[in-house]
Amino acid sequence: MRYGIGFKLGLLLATFSLGAMGIVGYYAYASSRVTLLDAAQRDMLTATHVLGRSFKANIKKISDDTLMLARLPTTLQLAQEGIVTAGHQRWLADTMTAMMAVNSEYFQIRLIGAKDHGLELVRVDRADNTLLNITADELQEKAHYDYVFNTLVLKQGQIYLSDIRLNQELGSHAGLHQPTLRVATPVVDRTGKVLGLVVVNLDLNGLFDRLKSDLPEAYQLYLSNRFGDYLIHPNADQVFGFEQGRRILIQDVFEPVAGLISGEKTSMASIIAATSEAPLGLVASFVRLPFGGADDQRFVILGLTQPLQTIVESTQQAGLTMLRMIVALAALALLLAALVSRAVTGRLKPMVQAMALFSRTQVVTLLPYHRQDEIGLLACSLNDMQATVVATLKALNESQKNLKHLAQHDSLTGLPNRALFEDRLQQATAQTRRAQSHVALLFFDLDGFKSMNDRYGHHVGDLLLKEVARRIRDCVRTADTVGRLGGDEFVVLLSYVAHAQDAMRVAEKICIALHQPLALDDQQLVIAASIGVAICPEHGHDAQTLSQHADAAMYQAKAAGGNQVRLFGV
Repeated sequence: MRYGIGFKLGLLLATFSLGAMGIVGYYAYASSRVTLLDAAQRDMLTATHVLGRSFKANIKKISDDTLMLARLPTTLQLAQEGIVTAGHQRWLADTMTAMMAVNSEYFQIRLIGAKDHGLELVRVDRADNTLLNITADELQEKAHYDYVFNTLVLKQGQIYLSDIRLNQELGSHAGLHQPTLRVATPVVDRTGKVLGLVVVNLDLNGLFDRLKSDLPEAYQLYLSNRFGDYLIHPNADQVFGFEQGRRILIQDVFEPVAGLISGEKTSMASIIAATSEAPLGLVASFVRLPFGGADDQRFVILGLTQPLQTIVESTQQAGLTMLRMIVALAALALLLAALVSRAVTGRLKPMVQAMALFSRTQVVTLLPYHRQDEIGLLACSLNDMQATVVATLKALNESQKNLKHLAQHDSLTGLPNRALFEDRLQQATAQTRRAQSHVALLFFDLDGFKSMNDRYGHHVGDLLLKEVARRIRDCVRTADTVGRLGGDEFVVLLSYVAHAQDAMRVAEKICIALHQPLALDDQQLVIAASIGVAICPEHGHDAQTLSQHADAAMYQAKAAGGNQVRLFGV
């Protein structure tokens, strides 16, 4: 059978069209897959940093609870020799019980005396779903434990964090043989004599289970000590191998983590090769978190992983959609191949070019879909495909934008956080050197905020911080930057300040505004602020020096009684 040239030309053009659509679909699919993998690594690293900050915030809260117990008058009386009464013991035990009732991660809270070989004076244990006040006959001597003698050499207000290990202390009830972190602080009398210590045993698994609850189920959590020994692992057989005389190290499985352990890097995100649990590989991110006091060289490695399969699945649906579209268009092209002419050829060429441009640059070219023939159907289908891909990329970009905003702003007040504010401060100080202009840095500390927060509760404290942020913003210009460093510490960067007096007037205006009474949650409150002011370049040419001087001026204002403004050097 002899085929006419029209049929052959039509078949050739149909084959070419199918090839072009296949290339466009392949490159669109490959491009979206690479984009998703890059976004997944960034999102994973952001989530790891957020989880790390939450961990440090919880350690800070536990430390605050420990300090509060150590400073109670009853604690001091019990720790002093000869002033031990059953009433005082019962009152302190009730206080510890109440604290453990609202903090499910606390395994145990104890008051240990410095005398009598470190005898426990008061102890409350968690046992399954109950809290036990341990009686005098069961109280133990603890002076031989490192967390006891390491804490007893500290000064008042200092915190000791033990290494994370399995709790081997007999009689620990629910905490026995469980991963435990001990947070301790000394009990000191007015003369500076150390009388004992308060210890809180923290359930490490319980804490991270709560912190991880907001993360996707596919995320797996890892934690190691500074040597790389697993402390938390999805497989319980891998943890605390050093307790059993064997070393199971995180850097042996995740090789890039070795750079974190050596101190070459503080964070990393990468694609990890395939494993038996994840045949396609893993997306992993790890951060190095300082652990302990300012002079302590200890740290932990915190990491999250996600099977690559969960990310690839989101691209497979788009690939299947593209495949169905290509199959449908292929059938249409084959049915109409015999009727294709040179005029049709001229219509297909711009479409191929538009799809190739879209594959490379994601620039949408609206194809002519108003025709009532197959060319119009083809153009309409390609327009729908472009719209689908663009919508997917737009959603990914919006998600990335939201994550970036969360990483740079305080979740409570919406103000720039420490990282974003320090970046703007560095840019401002660099600009002053180039333009020979002036900027002012204001450091705030709310007088009496902690006592007010303890008295009225964290809910009122949060409302108070939001109101403080609003009043500060109302007192400055749009070009100025207001930030929250954490707790009750706020900062303001005043751009283009002509004289120091201008900055002082703004600071005094804010000081007056903050001291105005405010009604929060049916409470009439009055807050005050100590404000330190430093001018660049007079008080420092770089961000670090300027911050130190503003902070020093703030402490001068607080030392002078608070509710006032101090200019550095005056």
